[in-house]
Amino acid sequence: MALKVWCPQNQVDTGIMADQQADFAAAHPEWNITWTTEIVGEDQCAENVTKDVDVAADVFFFANDQLKTLVDAGALARLGGDAEQMVQTENSDLVKSTVMIDDAVYGLPFTHNTFFMFYDKTLMSEDDVTSLEKIMAKETADNVYNFYFESAGGWKLGAYYYGAGLSVFGPQGNDLAAGCDWNSEKGLAVTNYLIDLINNPKCAYDGEIDVSELIADHRLGVWFDGAWNYNLYHDALGDDMGMATIPTFNPDGNDYQMLGFYGSKAIGVNAHSQNAAAAVAFATYLASEQQQLVRYERSAQPPTNINITIADDPMVTVISEEAANCSVVQPIDSTFSGRYWNYANTIPTEIRSKELTKDNAQEKLDAFVDAMTAE
Repeated sequence: MALKVWCPQNQVDTGIMADQQADFAAAHPEWNITWTTEIVGEDQCAENVTKDVDVAADVFFFANDQLKTLVDAGALARLGGDAEQMVQTENSDLVKSTVMIDDAVYGLPFTHNTFFMFYDKTLMSEDDVTSLEKIMAKETADNVYNFYFESAGGWKLGAYYYGAGLSVFGPQGNDLAAGCDWNSEKGLAVTNYLIDLINNPKCAYDGEIDVSELIADHRLGVWFDGAWNYNLYHDALGDDMGMATIPTFNPDGNDYQMLGFYGSKAIGVNAHSQNAAAAVAFATYLASEQQQLVRYERSAQPPTNINITIADDPMVTVISEEAANCSVVQPIDSTFSGRYWNYANTIPTEIRSKELTKDNAQEKLDAFVDAMTAE
């Protein structure tokens, strides 16, 4: 029997996937499995699976915002039995909601997918990083950047607008009649705030300067990222690396808590798999309590399983606080996904190129909203 697996680079480089495949095959000699492992990042899963579902992997890792796209393409198997039971009983309601449509379970979550704040303790204090105003006001050397702006294609950008109480297609991202309110007075204030932030000489802009080099040289105060890069930053800074939830910001005289998109990373099974029973069993094994703990220990991915208690881990504590207090559940509606990611990143890109300024910000936001809501 042949099983093809698509997983991210870190699962191959650390040897985790090879070990898991060997252990699973040893436990199931009746299947005599021949493995094919290919590197496909969670963020690229839907794009690759939907090209040709019949030749895609039997088991794949995906970010949950792709759930609706995969289900609509008939590419993601609905899970039942032990797999469904594990999802329902071993995850919080928030996590479960990331892999379900109505009452159906389509994925097995294994780690949180959200970002939080990293900072260099030699440049910023715990109090400094509570607000973006304090971060940008901190006196640092001329060659030091206080903040690193990265929209991540709209993923991190949304934290500003959602934090100020704005939304796209309502709070769940599935109410097309609600439209997008980013061209409101408050949306204009947020955009003008971003214009000042991105053009501030103490703000480094993504793609123009290497973030890893800045961090290694103690030339960057604060940046947003996720657990998947924890080891990279800890290797560079050691005990000088700090972590906290994302800060507040004040675009209009009011302090707002920024709200990042929250989702999960999950494991799915191809609905067209020729070896569905083995594929479901392997996916269930990969997302099990034991293997989530292995993945945490070897690749620093905090588990979603509620039965796992990890004491004295600052990253796990921060992610828990981020999910509870500084997040909105990332919409999975296909209309949201089809429009938001195409248009949201034009905002910071055009700010940086000076195509979007305070003089034309309202006009640009009106055009953005029209593009988002056009049928």
